[in-house]
Amino acid sequence: MARMRTDMTLIAFLQAQNCSNFPGSWRHPEAIPDFLTADHYVRIARTLEEGKFHLAFFDDRLAMPDIYGDDHRPAVQYGIRSVKMDLIPLLTAMGMATRFLGLGGTYSTTYYEPFHVARTFATLDLMLGGRAAWNVVTSLNDSEALNMGRAAHPAHDLRYDRADEFVECVLGHWNSWEDDALVVDRRVGGVFAHPDRVHRLDYKGKYFSSRGPFTVPRSAQGHPVVIQAGQSGRGKQFAARWGEVIFASYKSLENAKKQYAELKSAIAAAGRDPAAVRIAPPIYAIVGETRGIAKEKEAYLASLAQPEDALCLLGEILNFDFSGIPLDEPIGDVALAGISGQQALRDRVIAAAGTPNPTPRDFIELSKRGTIYEMPVFCGTAADVADEMEAWYQGEACDGFVVAATHRPGAYEDFTRYVVPELQRRGVFHKDYAGTTLRENLGLPRPIARGVPRRAL
Repeated sequence: MARMRTDMTLIAFLQAQNCSNFPGSWRHPEAIPDFLTADHYVRIARTLEEGKFHLAFFDDRLAMPDIYGDDHRPAVQYGIRSVKMDLIPLLTAMGMATRFLGLGGTYSTTYYEPFHVARTFATLDLMLGGRAAWNVVTSLNDSEALNMGRAAHPAHDLRYDRADEFVECVLGHWNSWEDDALVVDRRVGGVFAHPDRVHRLDYKGKYFSSRGPFTVPRSAQGHPVVIQAGQSGRGKQFAARWGEVIFASYKSLENAKKQYAELKSAIAAAGRDPAAVRIAPPIYAIVGETRGIAKEKEAYLASLAQPEDALCLLGEILNFDFSGIPLDEPIGDVALAGISGQQALRDRVIAAAGTPNPTPRDFIELSKRGTIYEMPVFCGTAADVADEMEAWYQGEACDGFVVAATHRPGAYEDFTRYVVPELQRRGVFHKDYAGTTLRENLGLPRPIARGVPRRAL
């Protein structure tokens, strides 16, 4: 008989913008339109901490979804993720209002420098008492490149080659202060920090170099937790090497079981302990007092999506302009090969369409981009939602879930009020935090700083 698992991970999926992951969410009558204020995000943070969520993390892009027709106006007109604020001030505000909730943000390895990212997140980690996480992304499209002073977005595999060096460099800086380096002996002639326990990195790679020494001592959890969400073949390899929390998009329970096992095997093949990595797929949870009420909520939410949402967001994530192709015309081999964004999505659509040349309509209908059906929807009473979550979790399809909001802040409040107590009653989710740091609460080991190798790649 399989051992009952009792340590489900819960993560909230956030956006620093006018809508949640669901672009039509801002149209919901219960969506509170104060998304440009700190109060909005502080309210969410307090709700999530009340629900004992392990982590709230912000996804991010560095551009509006303006690739469709090379025009930003549809995104602005229809509110399709057209507002995108910097994450660090929001995370700081949320962290100051909470004591235990982990807080993560997305920073790109393609458009920042390793030292800058290392210092930003190490500082955030100190200010939050060891509750920070960095979501490592390589970014997606040419719009981001143009905003950051580049002519075009780098090729898919090249981005991950660069990202490997980037993460090596960041971790090198984070590990360059040993845990007992700081002394702060205030006597005259006393030692502030041991010079031989603060190491210069001298990192020299093919794509990045960074000398050091690093300027931020280690936090209570050692350094921020590393989050990753690679989905393609190269992306999975990257996630298996670096991710401590991995977001994995699974469309069904059977698909999740298969891919979860494959990813755990890849982690082991990378020389890491699979048990020390949390894998969590994103879901929407729609809760009602009865199944009928929940289904009514679901139908209403589905009605908020508009056609422009799908086309704008497909262009954004695939780095591909669908505007010049009739909806029912097969997309040629050359054009498909030119999709340089999220290739895992492209490959899923091709497989589901049953043809090597799907149409734009296939991409819309099979990806369900811009709708609540882009990820699994667990809909029903609190017991119904908990049943589905438990089936995935106990069936070894995941280690927990990334809960996305159908509208803000109400979806998080409903989940905390109704679903969390049901999960706790079943003994699969904790009733209180294990400690004060994110690593303690996730059950992840604290990294030990032993100095850094001065190597050239």
